[in-house]
Order: sequence, then structure tokens, then C-alpha cells
Amino acid sequence: MLAAYITHPDCTRHEMGPGHPECPERLGAIQDQLLIKGLLDYMLPYDAPLATDEQLCRAHSALHVRGIVDNAPSEGYHPVDPDTSMNPHTLQAARRAAGAAVQATDLVLGGKVSSAFCAVRPPGHHAEHDAAMGFCFFNNVAVGIRHALDVHGLQRVALIDFDVHHGNGSENIFKDDDRVLMCSIYERGLYPFPEETGHTTTMVNVGLPTRSGGKEFREAVTRHWIPALDEFKPELIYISAGFDAHREDDMGNLALVEADYEWVTQQLVAVAQRHCQGRVISCLEGGYVLSPLARSATAHVKVLIGAD
Repeated sequence: MLAAYITHPDCTRHEMGPGHPECPERLGAIQDQLLIKGLLDYMLPYDAPLATDEQLCRAHSALHVRGIVDNAPSEGYHPVDPDTSMNPHTLQAARRAAGAAVQATDLVLGGKVSSAFCAVRPPGHHAEHDAAMGFCFFNNVAVGIRHALDVHGLQRVALIDFDVHHGNGSENIFKDDDRVLMCSIYERGLYPFPEETGHTTTMVNVGLPTRSGGKEFREAVTRHWIPALDEFKPELIYISAGFDAHREDDMGNLALVEADYEWVTQQLVAVAQRHCQGRVISCLEGGYVLSPLARSATAHVKVLIGAD
């Protein structure tokens, strides 16, 4: 069974000004590399639909959704925070990005594809229940997860986040939902500056020191994530796939390389094969230097779709 590749041209029309690191070219770089490596031959292409208000409000407050809709500018930019702004196309792109996670959920749980990679932007994991921030407007993965739980009736879903920045928005949305196990690795001292709160039964968030490198990253996954995932036995795994921990990306300083993203994807696919029929949905988060982003995303997708 082939995997799904979900994206949409609308996701390239959102931009936040000249020189902004979260730029439209990110998606083109990934798609070009997947094409060069022949991986798109193993994937079914889908156009991401627009997420509805009902779907968005499973993860966000109605007030937040309405605020994003009402503040969409007809021209120029509307600032959300010092690093995040909306242009006239942002609302459409953000609905597509969240809609991709919903569509991926339907496809995977419906048995139409084995797994899915959502090549979408804006990213989502900093968007909280009632706040947009950190380049994010709607929490794409959270919208997908709540669709799996509330519409498809799943009872145990895992969220894995290996972006260099902690997914504070995802933690905010799921901290009191015992149907979701969140496992995150991030660099300490970076935005959004999370508190070190230790692990709970549903939150396994590991802050790593600067310049940790692949060895410490892999040890944290093996020691903390895998046992928690095996105990939880998820019915579906979502990945917030940020590639800004790469050593060539100046947004962070964990010094990972493509082989680390390939390895962690192998571990997660193995967990999925043990517990949830191999069902994995991955949504793009960070990664801002185009070449390492494209190479890392390709290493990730190669394993995700079983082409390694």
C-alpha cells in the first residue's frame, strides 16, 4: 500500500515578509528533493482540503478561531507576535495545513494509505488552545489528533515532536487529555522557554543541552520515549516533524544530521508496527535552511513510506 503525500499550492502563498525564515520556498525544497530521490513514485498525491471551523474547534477555542478569521488582512500584514504575521493568504494556508492532518487521519484510518506526510505550512505546534504564536496559527497535528479521537473513536494516540523548539501549543492542548501521550525532545534555553516539569503518564518531554548531538538525542529516545510508547500502546502515531535541530540550521544548536532523523523515524515506525498496524502521520513543523531541511525531510520520508 502506498503512502499519502498531502500538500496544496495555497500553503506557498502565506508569507511573513522578506527574509523571514519560515518562507514559502521550504515546501519547494522538500518536494524537489523527494522528486530527485524518486520517493514521490511511492506516494499518492492529495490536495489538502480546508479545515472547517468545527474541525478547528476540537483543538482550539471558538474565540481563537474567530480571531484568526476576523484579523485576516485584505492587504499588507497583520502582526500576531513580533515574529508572526498574517498576509491576505494566511488564513487559507492555515486552514489547508490543518485540513491536511484531518485528511491524513481519514486516509490512514480508512485503510486507503499506509502512512502520510503532510508537506504544509504554516506550521502548528506552537499554537495553543486559544493563542497563535511562533509562526503558528492553528495546531495542525492537534486538529488531526482530535479528529481521530472524537470522530473516529480512537482511545490512545501518540504525538511525537522532535522539532528543536518545544511544542508548547501541543502540550497546552493535550496536557489534561489522557487519551494522548506526547513525547518531545527539544533544546533547552530556546523559544518558547518551557519549564522543566519532569515526566507524567502522558507527557514525556526531554530538554537536551546545547550541542548535544546525535548520541545524546538517540539515548533520550531509547531511554524515555520507547518505553513510554510501548507501555501506552498507541492506536495511531502522529509526528510533529521539525528539522531545525540539524547542525546546519541556525535556529537551534542540537547538531543533529540526516542519519539521526532517519534513525528516529525507524524507531517510531517500529513502534507503530508493534502496536498500531504501522499507522503513522507526519506533519512538517520547523526547518529553515533549505538544503538541510530538504535532505532531512527526505531521510524521514524514506523510512516513513518503507522505501529505506
